[in-house]
Amino acid sequence: MTSRVRHTTVDCTDAYRLACFWAQVLDGTLAEDDLPGDPEATVTASGGALLFLTVPDAKTVKNRVHLDLEPQDRTRDEEVERLLALGAILVADHRRADGTGWATLADPEGNEFCVERSAAERVR
Repeated sequence: MTSRVRHTTVDCTDAYRLACFWAQVLDGTLAEDDLPGDPEATVTASGGALLFLTVPDAKTVKNRVHLDLEPQDRTRDEEVERLLALGAILVADHRRADGTGWATLADPEGNEFCVERSAAERVR
């Protein structure tokens, strides 16, 4: 018998607010009993679940673990624009003129994540 990852946990200052952002990013859903002000909120999406826990400490250093997103129905650049419109911030742009590379963004609480090319873009 082995273990499996049940969900990835993210410490934050407002679990419900950050879970709402990530639910939009991942086209996921919040648990029915998650409400504003709750100390935790869970987002379930294709590929796994994210658990957000409210903690008293603000983020102060680079993430030790981060998510790499692969757009499913749009290009990397279209996904970056969509995420910026949702409230993400561009932290570092590693996209190259030949179409390779990725963009590093941060969610509304400063947690970094990367947006890579879609599978369709990688076969070109």
